[in-house]
Amino acid sequence: MKIMSAKKYLIGAFVLPFLFSGTVSAESVEKPEPYGYGVDDSGALWRSTSDLGNYCWRTGYWTPAMAIIECDPDLVPKPEVVAAAPEPAPAPPIPRKVTFSADALFDFDSAQLKPAGAQALDEFVRGLEGVQYDLITATGHADRIGNADYNQKLSVRRAESVKTHLVSRGIDANRIYADGVGEAGSETGDTCKGKGGKALKDCLAPDRRVDIEVTGSN
Repeated sequence: MKIMSAKKYLIGAFVLPFLFSGTVSAESVEKPEPYGYGVDDSGALWRSTSDLGNYCWRTGYWTPAMAIIECDPDLVPKPEVVAAAPEPAPAPPIPRKVTFSADALFDFDSAQLKPAGAQALDEFVRGLEGVQYDLITATGHADRIGNADYNQKLSVRRAESVKTHLVSRGIDANRIYADGVGEAGSETGDTCKGKGGKALKDCLAPDRRVDIEVTGSN
């Protein structure tokens, strides 16, 4: 590389006054016109290397706006850092379904809510605080002991008792649907066949229940 060919690009001030001795090296960069740094015919940057560091040669028409990161990294505008938008707080989860034992809510063969049953429903209502929901469905079930028509009506009365209590605790009546399905939806199936008396009653306990289902969207 010839110094004579490089001089025609060196029209003015350098990065630092050259009051020291060192070596000169070059590296290729793409340059705009006019260019603020000394380069040779191939477009390689002229650098001065000494004990004080490695510096590019600035031309006489160099301005801070011409700074490049290879030579003056402190003068090159830093990219603007855009803070990421905060993540929205997750919506409270919607409880899907809660099953209450009918014997826990009512006495056997009764639709009158027991104190312990009222307390259990109160806990359910507290669990709905802050939850956006569309509908609460209370579905009463009965076992197969006794008359099927009677059991159907008993399951409806129990579901209605649950609805009445929920409304008394501030739940909008228009958002509660109560119905009974009698002996339908049995969970015991044929597992209690051959039993009688108290053993049958105990075996069929899972069929005496009230399902409360909450539906909606977060």
